[in-house]
Amino acid sequence: MKRLKWPSWMPIDPYILLLLGTVGLAALLPARGTGADVASGASTAAIAFLFFLYGARLSTREALAGLKHWRLHTTVLACTFVVFPLLGLAARGLEPVFLTHSLYTGLLFLTLVPSTIQSSIAFTSMARGNVPAAICAGSFSSLVGIVVTPLLAATLLGSTGGGFSLDSLSEIVLQLLVPFLAGQVLRRWIGTFVTRHKKVLGLVDRGSILLVVYTAFSEGMVEGIWHQVSPARLGGLLVVEAVLLAVMLALTWYGGKALGFAREDRITIQFAGSKKSLAAGLPMASVLFGAQASLAVLPLMLFHQMQLMVCAVIAKRRSQDPVAESEADPETTAQDAADRSPILAEPRTR
Repeated sequence: MKRLKWPSWMPIDPYILLLLGTVGLAALLPARGTGADVASGASTAAIAFLFFLYGARLSTREALAGLKHWRLHTTVLACTFVVFPLLGLAARGLEPVFLTHSLYTGLLFLTLVPSTIQSSIAFTSMARGNVPAAICAGSFSSLVGIVVTPLLAATLLGSTGGGFSLDSLSEIVLQLLVPFLAGQVLRRWIGTFVTRHKKVLGLVDRGSILLVVYTAFSEGMVEGIWHQVSPARLGGLLVVEAVLLAVMLALTWYGGKALGFAREDRITIQFAGSKKSLAAGLPMASVLFGAQASLAVLPLMLFHQMQLMVCAVIAKRRSQDPVAESEADPETTAQDAADRSPILAEPRTR
């Protein structure tokens, strides 16, 4: 019997449908009272476990080996943690005409989170780019983001970021950085086990994120913050995010050319430097924003689906570009690349 697969013609990531279903469940049956306390505790434990697995998956040796292509990685990190936030700050002028303050805060937070891993690898491979560099670029971005994203949030969001404070920063350290470091320390003993059972742990990964989403949106429903969002505001948010994605795709592609990168490296820079990670952003937002997390992650969820759809089209077109025979690597596939990724795999199409 053949395994059931998601239809290739369906433009929506099936994991996004699960996320939307979780949001709907939180809207109909939000966790209250003791149930909310249980969900919050389980969400906290799930976040810590996620970052423990990230640490257990990251190979220090592979990361150091990737430093030889430092110009490419520096460019991707600059796009992720410098150019993106600058564009986010520039979007402040759209408030309050296009965006409410809460939606703008979520948009700015979106620009601060690290890049994706698995989808950057998959799209780079599909477009015949530099897959090993994509693996390292995504890994470096995730690693740097554990420290840089909270610091940028403290600097750019301040007290407006849903109650961000030194207490929130300490929670980030305890829930994200400490488990990550613990995973790194224990990697020599558990790394093989984690790699061998990556499919099962991948399900745990995705289930943990769904739990985080349910808890965050339940808190938002109880607080009544969804009355602040109208269909017109959501439409304005989509337009702003479409422009943001288009600008980053253009800057990474033509900027890579201006910097003298080869075609396969420009492909890596475009896909790794223009996307944002839902898997990393959701847990961080849950810690940083508390009851306001549901509105804070809404721009990230919408941007995630948009980037998948647009980048899939670009990768397919890039794969049809004529390239020198020496530039193509027919033995490298998206799945092979994803299997070699040193960080815990994100939802499959991410």
